[in-house]
Amino acid sequence: MKALSYIFVLLAAAFLLAACSGTQNAATADGNQAPAFDLVDLAGESHDLSQYAGEGVYIKFWASWCSICLAGMDELNALAGEETDFTVLTIVSPGANAEKNTESFTHWFEGLENTENIRVLLDEGGASFEDYGIIGFPTSIFISSDGEFVKRVQGHVGNDQIKEEFESIQ
Repeated sequence: MKALSYIFVLLAAAFLLAACSGTQNAATADGNQAPAFDLVDLAGESHDLSQYAGEGVYIKFWASWCSICLAGMDELNALAGEETDFTVLTIVSPGANAEKNTESFTHWFEGLENTENIRVLLDEGGASFEDYGIIGFPTSIFISSDGEFVKRVQGHVGNDQIKEEFESIQ
């Protein structure tokens, strides 16, 4: 029985390592151009990554069911309301990754407090999640002012750390 348990643990570890190794692809290797996107926000306005040329872009990929994501919303709202030399965007994927559909998500988000500065882009079907190699929530993406993919960080990233990162890449 111990041998079977040992084999199971080894197989699980191998599976996890294989899954994690696939997150860094050529499109999201440091120094490459960040994958393009053209997404609509909750107000129906289109956001193309190219419209932010010349400024850094911070993107937080998140989900409504993610408790860590929700715990950081007040902090993210504060950052998005500050004047910085980078743009703050968030991306959710209605109908994919166990997320609510667009209508349900929009209604749910409108009921949240302290989110007035947060710009939520809707990635219907999850193409941007795939392009950026997102495997967990929250995930932060840092894009330089010349459109280069700089860094991906999984888990919560505080505002001070976000600002320090952009100070180092600008």
